[in-house]
Amino acid sequence: MSSEVSVPRVAVIGGGILGVSTAVHLLRAGASVLLLTERGLASEASGRSLSWLNSAGERSTPYHQLRIAGVDRYRTLFASDPARDWLRFDGGLMWNAAGQADATEARSAYERNRAYDSRLLTADRIAAATPGVDATAVPENAVFNPGEGWVSLPDLVDFLMAEFHSLGGELVLNAGKASVVVTDGRATGVELGSGAVHDADAVLVACGAATPAVVAPLGVEIPNGSPVSMLVITKPLEHDLEAVLNTPRAAMRPNPGNTLALDHDWYEADITGHADGTFSIPDEVVQELADEASKLLAGNPELKPASWKIGHKPIPGDGEPVLGELEKVPGCFVAFTHSGATLGLIAGELLAGEILTGNKHPMLATFRPERFA
Repeated sequence: MSSEVSVPRVAVIGGGILGVSTAVHLLRAGASVLLLTERGLASEASGRSLSWLNSAGERSTPYHQLRIAGVDRYRTLFASDPARDWLRFDGGLMWNAAGQADATEARSAYERNRAYDSRLLTADRIAAATPGVDATAVPENAVFNPGEGWVSLPDLVDFLMAEFHSLGGELVLNAGKASVVVTDGRATGVELGSGAVHDADAVLVACGAATPAVVAPLGVEIPNGSPVSMLVITKPLEHDLEAVLNTPRAAMRPNPGNTLALDHDWYEADITGHADGTFSIPDEVVQELADEASKLLAGNPELKPASWKIGHKPIPGDGEPVLGELEKVPGCFVAFTHSGATLGLIAGELLAGEILTGNKHPMLATFRPERFA
């Protein structure tokens, strides 16, 4: 006598780190997974993220705790192969503009009060803490967080997708815009722009800044505060930088291939949106960001942009993550957050658990979509 065990079928909309991570965790637990991308993998926010792994600065305690758990999962992955050039833990260095030394000191004190490893440094101590930085760029003081790191999300997505395929996941690239199919009030699959319908027992919407628009037809409103941002990758050069830098005019981190990744927000007004959904920015503004970054590096080497990507940076309206099942539409889950890189692994793990067991994880209690209602 035998009994058949039903294998749950989950459709995941979104080929960024949140969608891919959740898909892999679902497969590890024995689910059948269909992963659909509007275009390619990591083609949106995950492909243009500075992806700084941290919980620095001020935020709510639940958000801080979730980010700390997120960094922990990356440390586990790092420990399995410390030689990877796309995942590093060499610290983060932050400073404010001239005349704001008190604010920098207050930030470090706040972090230490939360037991977050935070060290207030004067400029003369920076070289000993982290190499490759031009200490003369620091006006008064800086905060060094030695436990922080960075990840190249496109490389991480490729790494996870190798496991996705080995576990039998089904991938549909360039599927166009997908919508959630609802039957008798419950999510039962996804429909593509072509009209093709894929049945599923549960659906995860992890479309970055487009997530609120995908769930809006379901009667769920998620405020969207996503700005337009840019990530620049430089041409290869010799440099000694190891830490992530967060400064008044440029944010920067190392990147595989002896390149550097750069971003900031001061040039948002220079970005032009077009009717076809694309964006552009004057080349001289991109070079200006590179010039600002050069001032931060020891020896001030000339930095030349090799490529840049522009698009919306996913940020919920209140700044906090939106994670979990929609009460209005059982079986439909969402993953929408500014900290997609830091939360990528832990959010995928916890969401997969909720999807398969129906048990809500306590660490996601304050991040439910219904808080906006």
